[in-house]
Amino acid sequence: METKPEGMTTLSEVMDVLKERGCDHELHFLKNGQLEDTDSGRIYNPEGMKIIRTYRFEGDSNPSDAAVLYLLENEDGIAGYIIDAYGAYSDYEGDAFDNFIRNLPVEEREW
Repeated sequence: METKPEGMTTLSEVMDVLKERGCDHELHFLKNGQLEDTDSGRIYNPEGMKIIRTYRFEGDSNPSDAAVLYLLENEDGIAGYIIDAYGAYSDYEGDAFDNFIRNLPVEEREW
């Protein structure tokens, strides 16, 4: 399998590579502004979190197929990811998630 970013074109390919690299912690945004690891139930505060990589995916024929994957890392070096659909198709209602993402520092780098 190709593990270089330029060789990955689908969400499932990126997910496979992240899993190979030990990043298989799916995070879910909670209404109170915290993040929950969907497997362990561990809760993370937004303080100390940063975006280290963003992947965007476009659907071939349907706008509802468009998604973005945010790879996040906390100050302890633990990485996880959040997947969300674009705009009106977002998995999160209201502005809270968008504001959360906008306020995270970005350190775009390879992981």
